[in-house]
Amino acid sequence: MLTADQIDTVVGKFYAAVRQDADLAPIFNNHIHDWPEHEIKIASFWRNAILRERSYAGNPMQKHQAAGDVKPDHFPIWLGLFDEVLHAELPPHLADEWSRMGKPKVSPCKQGPHQNSEKSDGNARTLRMRVSHT
Repeated sequence: MLTADQIDTVVGKFYAAVRQDADLAPIFNNHIHDWPEHEIKIASFWRNAILRERSYAGNPMQKHQAAGDVKPDHFPIWLGLFDEVLHAELPPHLADEWSRMGKPKVSPCKQGPHQNSEKSDGNARTLRMRVSHT
């Protein structure tokens, strides 16, 4: 069962990897000036999506699109790092499900604002059925 602590760990380790990545670190560093605050916000986003905590208000896709320096070529790198962290930190079935859930959430940045969100909602429901709400 996926827990809030696991979400926090994945988010923290993911952003540690981002800060070390030659392609992503400069972009994130241009926009994030308080890493702990950003990690709390993004962990809240994922707890909202997975555990239904309703602790997040915002639109990360809009932020990425508005950044101006986030390009389609960056998303395969982002997804690769995210998958590496998921598989290092979680049991394989949870890592695979969270990875599938994350891809539709990232794809609108890559494909534009007209991406159908129905697939994302379905993946969220699938993962929620298998996670702990504690």
